[in-house]
Amino acid sequence: MAASKPLPQGLHLQTLAVREAEAKSQFGENSEALYLTSSFVQPDAATAARRFAGEEDGYIYSRFTNPTVASMEQRLAALEGTEACMGTSSGMSAILLMCMGLLKAGDHVVCSQSVFGSTIKLIAGEFGKFGVQSTFVSQTDVSAWQAAIQPNTKLLFAETPTNPLTEVCDIAALAAVARKAGAWLAVDNCFCSPALQQPAKLGADLIIHSGTKYLDGQGRVVAGAICCSQQLIDEKFMPVMRSAGMSLSPFNAWVVLKGLETLSIRMKAQSDNALALATWLEAHPQVARVYYPGLKSHPQHELALRQQSGLGGAVLSFDVKAQGPEQSRQKAFHVIDHTEVMSITANLGDTKTTITHPASTSHGRLTEVQRQAAGIGQGLVRVAVGLEHVDDLKADLARGLDTLI
Repeated sequence: MAASKPLPQGLHLQTLAVREAEAKSQFGENSEALYLTSSFVQPDAATAARRFAGEEDGYIYSRFTNPTVASMEQRLAALEGTEACMGTSSGMSAILLMCMGLLKAGDHVVCSQSVFGSTIKLIAGEFGKFGVQSTFVSQTDVSAWQAAIQPNTKLLFAETPTNPLTEVCDIAALAAVARKAGAWLAVDNCFCSPALQQPAKLGADLIIHSGTKYLDGQGRVVAGAICCSQQLIDEKFMPVMRSAGMSLSPFNAWVVLKGLETLSIRMKAQSDNALALATWLEAHPQVARVYYPGLKSHPQHELALRQQSGLGGAVLSFDVKAQGPEQSRQKAFHVIDHTEVMSITANLGDTKTTITHPASTSHGRLTEVQRQAAGIGQGLVRVAVGLEHVDDLKADLARGLDTLI
């Protein structure tokens, strides 16, 4: 594989998304090469020995070294403003790798109570079985994070905005709490992507991605990543990846690599659509509340716009007006089932708008107590806004909302 042409310093994010890590083969292709191989042939036994020992750089085995995956990692790190990145097989495997690399029995994690349901199950349930303690706190209350710190606290973890209520945390404030405690701060940047938000510039030590979402942008592959310092990759994550293999496949890495090229354009257009749809929903008589950082009614509106490049992102949620949990669920299902354009799926980040009922899908495995703590009621509907015409999306939701009794 030929070395990529050095890029000038100071390029904008949109240019880096297209040009960073353009590693070419001997054929000089303009579109990045896809290296579909499980292993790599070594020139001689001595070189193989040095590379397997880590004494010399070189590709060995695609479980932990592959040129296509490396190109995706380099490009995403450049967009996030971090030294390095490690691709993983999914967003959840990125969180698994992070926890396995940083934590041991007896360590303590402070985590937002509003993170993705599977994240709560992984940290509290699976790692709890191995002696890792965890405390879940309000996403937006910095004093609650500070109060939860213990002498054995090693990691603070938040996602911002959260899924599905779009709560926004003050990244810089949490970074200060983490530094004072001698702990790492990890931020799940899935909803914003680096096109809108770069947590490392606000003090985060690690940025987690589900590349399945906006990094790919078209719902084609499952992928994940950790962006952080080269030291953390070398000392904490590569040893675990090499042994445990939460590997990102070269094909999936190539799809994400190409998806990054249009990331900024998509995020701007989808955020504009989401703001228009959220504004329309806020005025609808059958909607009790809309959760969207781009609205002035959002509790963290000003903070969100400061952290997110002036945009609210592409995900919104809303509560239907109803009396009690049973009626709320019925009405939410009615709205979802009357859509004819939106896709009924719990995935998000697609150019196709998706709609789901979080209490029974993405957060369905949580207990009712956990859902209530996270503010997820039975009347909540989440919409991840795509690139369709916004008038068609309004009409799609109106089919259900206008026929509620």
